[in-house]
Amino acid sequence: MSHNLPGLGQPDDRPALPVLPLRALSRMPASREPIPRSAQLGKTAEAKGRRIAYIVSEYPKVSHSFIRREIHALERRGWQVLRLSMRGWNSELVDPGDIQERSNTLFALKGGASALVVAMVRSFVLKPRRFLKALLLAMRMMRHSDRPFVWHLIYLAEACWILPYLEKREINHLHAHFATNPAEVAMLASELSGITYSFTIHGADEFDRAMFIHLPEKIRRAKLVIAVSSYHRSQLYRLSGFDCWKKVHVVHCGIDQMFTSAAASVEAPATARLVCVGRLCEEKGQLLLLEAAAILAREGRAFEFVLVGDGKHRPLIEERIAHLGLGAHVRITGWAPSDRVRDEMLAGRGFVLPSFSEGLPVVLMEAMALGRPVLTTYVGGIPELVVNGETGWLFPAGSVEDLAAAMRACLDSSDELLRVMGGNARARALQRHHIDEQVAKLDGLFTSILEGTERSRRS
Repeated sequence: MSHNLPGLGQPDDRPALPVLPLRALSRMPASREPIPRSAQLGKTAEAKGRRIAYIVSEYPKVSHSFIRREIHALERRGWQVLRLSMRGWNSELVDPGDIQERSNTLFALKGGASALVVAMVRSFVLKPRRFLKALLLAMRMMRHSDRPFVWHLIYLAEACWILPYLEKREINHLHAHFATNPAEVAMLASELSGITYSFTIHGADEFDRAMFIHLPEKIRRAKLVIAVSSYHRSQLYRLSGFDCWKKVHVVHCGIDQMFTSAAASVEAPATARLVCVGRLCEEKGQLLLLEAAAILAREGRAFEFVLVGDGKHRPLIEERIAHLGLGAHVRITGWAPSDRVRDEMLAGRGFVLPSFSEGLPVVLMEAMALGRPVLTTYVGGIPELVVNGETGWLFPAGSVEDLAAAMRACLDSSDELLRVMGGNARARALQRHHIDEQVAKLDGLFTSILEGTERSRRS
């Protein structure tokens, strides 16, 4: 079945995407990376020596729940995971899962400057040659950096601080989330210890700052680089030599069971409500969303718009709501826990994310898993997930007219059309972002590294 969706065209430089029926969509390949043979390992007996450290700048954190899911899925497969965070021991947490994770996490900066200085002295005394090589590497990271040189010395100190914990836990591999300072700490710790490292790259900000954060150097030295979409992989290819391409692999983020288990949620609610979840900031495009909402309000439409989230743009957004006279149409909830986010998504006819810059937003996966068609932009890895006209509406980033047209199309669509699109969206999200399937790939890649390290030692 194909549908003629009102009010929305394709951007000029993109061919129209085919409209596919649900059965065909469910059979579409999800750009799956082949799962290495070693991904089948996972039993306790086979997991001997499978000890890994995860390095994150701030963990646990509300916006980093996908990392927690990944860690827990690895542990279900027999890995022992050491959580290492630079900060976050005193952050306000609400989610019980995050609160529990904090008790399982080591914080490098918690002991203050004196602990870091002691760690550096200890590293120099015990392994002077390795320390000097790591110091030279940290100094190289200072060149053309967008951060003061002292920060790179702090990253070196953090790497020194974690060394005793790596030795005590007999860690075999280091993995960092985000290519910024966590990847630098992992790289320096690798130089100090000889332990291999890898990292996952998530967002456009990392590519925007590629030269400032020395991303090509981090790729070159890493044993493995994880991209969360094919788009991210292409950017890593662009920034690295051909000989590094083989170490770049796609592993999608996984969706929380809270969103995947809502099997009956594809029925569209009767209310004329649209929902947006995300930080209130420049790149998410909420200000453009208000301009589009003002167009619909001037048409005399009855609708409600719910913004779930908080951030530095909240005062500006509230001021703009008042200026445009949208107080009766737009509501801001502030930050919300996962169950509240889920309920807000379910209460909307569609989910809107008019981002100017993105990697591949987890909130899109969650909304689609709940059976909600999504209205979003042709940026980053989004078009790999969202099929225009079948799982939602794609429109050119920055175009208020096309955004308003997408909102109008969703509000005017029949309940039957939204049900079909919601079913398609759910099928596609579950096909591409099942946490255990994605972590099976990660398991295999990590295990392959350990096997290669063991072979090198024997030879």
